[in-house]
Order: sequence, then structure tokens, then C-alpha cells
Amino acid sequence: MASAPEGLLPFLAHDVVPAAAVFLLGAGIGGPVHQGSSGGLLLHLALALPLVWRRRAPLAVFSAVAAAAFVQWLTGIETMADAALLVALYTVASRSTLRRTLTAALVLEAGILLAAARWSAPEGGFLRSVVFLTAIAVAVAVAGTNVRLRRSHLTSLEDRAVRLERERDQRARLAVASERARIAREMHDIVTHNLSVMVALADGAVFAQHRSPDRASAAMRQISSTGRQAIADMRRVLGVLRADEPDEARHPMPGIEQLAALADRMGAAGLSATLALEGESAGVPVTAQLTVYRIVQEALTNILKHASSGARAQVRVRCSSDAVTVDVTDDGHAAAARPPSPGHGILGMRERAAAYGGVLEAGPLPGRGWRVHATLNLGTAGSGAA
Repeated sequence: MASAPEGLLPFLAHDVVPAAAVFLLGAGIGGPVHQGSSGGLLLHLALALPLVWRRRAPLAVFSAVAAAAFVQWLTGIETMADAALLVALYTVASRSTLRRTLTAALVLEAGILLAAARWSAPEGGFLRSVVFLTAIAVAVAVAGTNVRLRRSHLTSLEDRAVRLERERDQRARLAVASERARIAREMHDIVTHNLSVMVALADGAVFAQHRSPDRASAAMRQISSTGRQAIADMRRVLGVLRADEPDEARHPMPGIEQLAALADRMGAAGLSATLALEGESAGVPVTAQLTVYRIVQEALTNILKHASSGARAQVRVRCSSDAVTVDVTDDGHAAAARPPSPGHGILGMRERAAAYGGVLEAGPLPGRGWRVHATLNLGTAGSGAA
């Protein structure tokens, strides 16, 4: 309870103690003694008691104290309990707006003029009293205003810290989501492609094991090689290789130069694929080359899965200083035989192209076949995050 902002100890320290001090000061303890009737004690109580609620209703408390002080002026009773006006003014300045502070200060200044006119010494006492009391009132108002401004500044700093922390958490969640999406795309491409090739090779090996044992053995060796390549690719994506043997040294990221080997593997799996490269790939960033490789890999895998037996694929990659264009076409089944809606593969290809500010189009060709077309803009800011 003591740690709460409106707990018992803060209430006693900030509300009850100032009120009690003002009452005792006016009653004669710690200041000039005023021996008055019971009405004088009630007046001291009227000046001090509202201070108990000064933090909850600063302007209302100041108004009540000012009214009690006016009654005091009318009755002609001098008392040190007038200090309640300074406490109330400080509270208004520290907890209310500047406009309300100025209003309270003007009311207090009017009271100072009335008090100086009634109780100051005849010769020059009025001016000295007004200057002295006004200086005290201004100092109290400035002190309260400084407290309010400092409190407002600290509150804004706390709000900013909370907002920055929230934004940092949001960026962290977005980064995690982006990394998950990247890993999901990589795993989809790796697993789908390699399993499709391995299934096709296994079917071919079963078919040829009696008629052509040599071809069956070659297919099984290709299955083994494809499986090892899939394991290496997955280990690279998940980042679980040993730190003392960098992954890039053993298994460099596939790129445009590896498309020929990819076409050969697809040919071994039963899909005849021709490759045409235009331009120099040396100037294409490594991450962009990986994107090109994955798009071609996914497109050929879809052809292997969905096209008719004996289908042929054509891959054309054009490289320039500011863009890379990829075209993958086939002469397989008609469009009606293809999946009615794009799966995760086409979605992943579009996300890869979008990372470079590019677009990917996938759709049927007139008559028979399917076409995948993608353009990567090498000059976009997104290329650095691919």
C-alpha cells in the first residue's frame, strides 16, 4: 500500500502534513501567537483543512482557501495561516494548466493588495509589503510550474521509451516472421524438388531393374547423390554445420552457374530441359543468383510433377547490369490438367521476386504447356534483404 501513488504514506506526507503545519502555524505554534475566539480557530481550520484535497482538486482547493482568506480580511484577523494560499498556488501551478495558474496568481495578487492596504505600516509599508509578498507568490508559482514541466518531460520520456520498446518488439517479431518465411521457402524448394527427383528416379529404377540393370544402378546412384545434396542444402538453411568448417567452403550457395547441373538432374529424372544463358552472370549478386536458381528449380519441379510424360522444358536466363529475367516454359499437359489454384511453390516464387522489386507471372500457354516469367530488379533496396 505504501508503494501505491495514492497510498496511505503519500497521503499523509503530501496532504495531511502540509495542512496540519498550516493550521498549527496559524494557531500560534511556530509563528506569531494569535489569541482569538473560537471563530478564529474555525478560520484557521477553514484555511488549512482544504489542503488535504489539494492534489485531487487543485483549483477547487485554491478557491476554497481564497474564500476563507477573504472572510479573514473582512473580519480583520491577522494569522500566519495565510500561508495556505501559497501552498494552494504551488499545487495549482504544479498540477494544472498555465492558464489556471495565471488565474490563481491574479486572485492571490488581488488578495495581496487588499492585505497590504489593510495591515501594512502607514509610511511606505504598503509598497514594501506588496513587493515582498508578490515576490514570494511569483517564486512559488514559478517553482510549481517548473515541477509540472519537469513531470511532463519525464512522462513524455517514459512514453517514448515504452513506444520505442514496443516498436523494437514489433521489429523483432517481423524479423522472426520474415526469417520463418525465408526458411519455409527454402525448405519447400529443397524438399519438394529433391523428393520429386528422387521419386521419379526410384520409379525409373524399379521399371528398369530387370530390363536394364545398368540404368537402374545409375538411377540409384543419382538418388543417393540427390539425397546427399538435399541434406547439405537443409543443413545450410538451418545453420547447424560446425563453426570450424564454414558452410560456404563445403557447399557454396547455388547460383546461375549451377543451373546446368540442375537441368542434368532433371533430365536424369525424366524431364528433358534445355538451358539458354544470355549475358554475364558474374556481376549478379550472390543472393540474386540464389533467387534465380530457386525460381528455376521450383518451375522445373512443377513441370516434373504436373506435366505429361515426355514433356520438354526450356529455361532462358538473361542477365544485365540492372536486371535478371527468367523464362521457364514447357510443352506438357493443357492448362485444364494443371492445378486450379497456385500452391505454396508459386507463392514462394512470387515472394522471392518481390524481394527484388520484381514480379512473377505463372500461367498456361495457348494450347499446351505452362510458362513462368520473372524479372528481378538488381538496383532495388530489397535485394539486400533477400
